[in-house]
Amino acid sequence: MSVGTTVPPVAASSPLYARFSRRFRGIFIDWAITLIVIFGALLVASTVATDTLSRALGIVVIAVLLLYEPILVSFTGGTVGHHLTNLRVVDDATGGNVGFPKACARLLLKSLLGWYSFVILAATRRNQAIHDLVTRSTVQIRDPAKARPGQFVTERAEPAAARMPARWERVLTICVYLVLLFLASAGAAVILESGPCLDGSHCSGADRIFELALDTAVLLLMAVIIAAGWRGKLFGARARRASR
Repeated sequence: MSVGTTVPPVAASSPLYARFSRRFRGIFIDWAITLIVIFGALLVASTVATDTLSRALGIVVIAVLLLYEPILVSFTGGTVGHHLTNLRVVDDATGGNVGFPKACARLLLKSLLGWYSFVILAATRRNQAIHDLVTRSTVQIRDPAKARPGQFVTERAEPAAARMPARWERVLTICVYLVLLFLASAGAAVILESGPCLDGSHCSGADRIFELALDTAVLLLMAVIIAAGWRGKLFGARARRASR
């Protein structure tokens, strides 16, 4: 049997929930398709050079981009990116494709929250982002026979209640750590960014690289804090060892 078709026995009989790396690959493919559509429309509009056609083309492109994900997710279980990365969006209630209204809600939440929607993945039992939790959906491996172990997780067991702090304690501790993280990142920006960039008048190339690196670091640290806090590994709300 080839490596690509090796699935652990336990995982073979239970849903396989996509890791972030797999989901990111699907998002990247969809981004590439979006850019191709936009640049293709701009090329056609500049070639024809007719105002009426350009406006009509612009409306069509916007409609296509807005409906691309909801239509494909609700009717086929995923976008082109999902299909090419062996993923499927599944409705918790039915075990099938999510409905069109729910697919629209997923897209809206994902667009509003951006990458911040994914920071809770490791703290959830089924690797769900915020837009998954709110719409009660999951992203699963479409064909387990084609999946590799590093591409998915199975449902995580809840920590033993007797050894874990109360949920409100963990949530409060996570919030405190997140506030401290944001204060630290704001302080780093004030200290390391140039004056003109801070007041919004002009940011140099170095300032923009620093902002990108800082934003990426904050996202990663948020994910670590949320995952560690929910599992009782943060000082202030640590899990207690089981008594013998």
